[in-house]
Amino acid sequence: MIWNWQKPDWPEFTWDASSLRRAEEQFLLGCGSFAGTVKHLDSTDREQITIEAMSQEALTSSEIEGEFLDRASVQSSIRRQLGLGSDKRRVKPAERGISELVVDLYARRRVDAGSIGWFSFSQSTL
Repeated sequence: MIWNWQKPDWPEFTWDASSLRRAEEQFLLGCGSFAGTVKHLDSTDREQITIEAMSQEALTSSEIEGEFLDRASVQSSIRRQLGLGSDKRRVKPAERGISELVVDLYARRRVDAGSIGWFSFSQSTL
């Protein structure tokens, strides 16, 4: 498999917007449903679903890169990063690093602002 950054046209990408339209619509509808659901949860449940979503993103992103992390350690690190109660488990550097990254992206609420940091981080861990 060739990585995007190894392609000759990197970083100039082209795509057919019409072929992505339906997937984008489904994604946006799903986001709206998720956001509406989360609004009606109490703070404890909202906190838990936020930690779960962030840790799932961290784990999936790491798996794409061939790194398999411990879910409980990632969640513990995310909770610690957010200033929430966490267990006192020892967290490996890779799990702490990806947790810092997703918390940073969550705090910014703009993936584009953190993308450069994400790329630099991902390249430094290879």
